[in-house]
Amino acid sequence: MTQELWTNVDRYLDDALSASDDMLAAVQQESAAAGLPQISVSPAQGKLLFVLAKAIGARRILELGTLAGYSGIWLARALPADGRLVTIEVDRAHADVARRSFGRARVSHLVDLRVQPALDVLPQLAAEGAGPFDFVFIDADKVNYPEYLEWGIRLSRPGALLIIDNVVRDGEVANDASTDASVLAVRRMMSSIEQDGRIVATAIQTVGVKGYDGFAAVVVN
Repeated sequence: MTQELWTNVDRYLDDALSASDDMLAAVQQESAAAGLPQISVSPAQGKLLFVLAKAIGARRILELGTLAGYSGIWLARALPADGRLVTIEVDRAHADVARRSFGRARVSHLVDLRVQPALDVLPQLAAEGAGPFDFVFIDADKVNYPEYLEWGIRLSRPGALLIIDNVVRDGEVANDASTDASVLAVRRMMSSIEQDGRIVATAIQTVGVKGYDGFAAVVVN
């Protein structure tokens, strides 16, 4: 198995299942032109978020890590007319691109974009009574994943679904000798998931245009 094969299969799936469109492609192009890191979810992964959010009838969605707004558009598209996506981004330049992306996709009226560190915003959301959220997508700095998971649980309703991206780290998550801060944080989060009676969870490895990684899926009891 090679990266070329994974990429070719992703392209086939995108075409076969309409996981991309001209507007979303333009969002990715603007992101690249603005110099943002090309680390957003793939089209197939974005559509998976859309399908999962639709499947549970999500009306309130929380996203940690907006970047250029690509995954946020998929999530906003899954919402009903009176739904709400709260998305958090620490970098103002990234947030400026995301605002344009949401406008281009005509979902701005559904989006509450907060530009601050997530660990500052999350207590604010709790104080505001912004939840409970039905769906949470965590795709921000990995070193704070244990804290993000905790806040995701606190701010969610029973039955809510949390998707946590980039948990395999090119397989390094299985390396108990790793000294990488992101890997260590993911491993701490995984350990806490298994011991937390408030949730049930699993994790899946993925390959594709984004390389070798995976995500965790968590349901709040």
